[in-house]
Amino acid sequence: MPVAADGGSTKAVLTALAANLGIALSKGAGALITGSSSMLAEAVHSLADTTNQALLLIGGRRAKKAANEQHPFGYARERYIYAFIVSIVLFTLGGLFAVYEGYHKILHPTDLDNPIVAVIILVIAICLEGYALLTAARSANETRGNRTWWQFIRHAKAPELPTILLEDAGAVTGLVVALLGVGLTVLTGNAVFDGISTLIIGALLVAIAWVLAMETKSLLVGEAASKAHIAKIREALLAEPLFDRIVHLRTMHLGPDELLVAVKVTVAEGTLAEDISGATNNAEARIRAAVPIATLIFVEPDIFQPQPEAVAESGAA
Repeated sequence: MPVAADGGSTKAVLTALAANLGIALSKGAGALITGSSSMLAEAVHSLADTTNQALLLIGGRRAKKAANEQHPFGYARERYIYAFIVSIVLFTLGGLFAVYEGYHKILHPTDLDNPIVAVIILVIAICLEGYALLTAARSANETRGNRTWWQFIRHAKAPELPTILLEDAGAVTGLVVALLGVGLTVLTGNAVFDGISTLIIGALLVAIAWVLAMETKSLLVGEAASKAHIAKIREALLAEPLFDRIVHLRTMHLGPDELLVAVKVTVAEGTLAEDISGATNNAEARIRAAVPIATLIFVEPDIFQPQPEAVAESGAA
C-alpha cells in the first residue's frame, strides 16, 4: 500500500472521527435542551458517522494481515467489507431514524425550547464538519488527478476517502438544512418546519448510503484495473519480442493497492521452453515496473496457430 495514499486516508478518517465524536455529543445535548427533532436527527447522524469512521479504521488494519493457506490472496478486501457495513449503518442508524423522527414531528409538532442554543451548536458544527470535509478533499486531491469529484467517487479503488467525502458533504448539507428548519420554526412559530428539515436530512442520508452501497458492492464483486493501467500492462507485454500477440487479458483488484493480472499470449511454433521462460519473466518485470500495484501476475504462453479461414485466404492469394 503506498504510504502517501494510506497516510492521507488515515488522516482524513481520524480527523472526521474526532470531529464527529465531539459534534455528536454537542448535538445530543442540544437536542435534549431544545427538543428539536432535526437536532436529534443530526446527533444520531454524527453518531453513525463516528461509528463508520471507526469501522473504516478497523477494516484498514485487518486488510494488512498476511496471506495464509486459507486466504492465499490475502485480506485486502476487508476494506471493502467494512466500507459496505458503513453504508448499512448510515442507512439504518442515520437515514431511517431521521425519516421516522421527521415524520413523527410533522404529525405531532412541538415547540422548541431555547432555540438560540440549537443555532449556536449548529453553526459550530458546520465549522467543524467543514474543516473535516476540507481535510478529506485535500487528501483526495493527492490522487484525484483530473477527474471530477463524482468520477473520483465512482472509480476510486480505495473506499475510505470517497466514504469520508460523501459523509462529510452530507453532514454539512444536513446541518445547513437543520439550521434552516430551526430558523423557520422560530420565525413562524410553526414546529412543522423542524420536522420537514428532519425528513429532508433522513432522505439525504438514505441517498448517500445507497450510493456507498452500490459503489462498494461493485468493488466486492471485483473491478478491473483502470484503463490507464490496462494500457500500460499491454504495452509492457507487447514490448517482449517473443510474444506475437495478446489472446486475452484479465485484471481484478484484490484490494485498493493489490492487482491480479492474468494474461494469455502467443509465441511462434518451435520456440524453446527456456526462451519462453525468460520472456515471461521479462514481461512480468516490465508490468511490475509500469504498474507497481500488480502484485500477482500470471502469464500463460500458447503456440500461435492461424485460424483456418486465414490459412485458406493466404492459400488463395
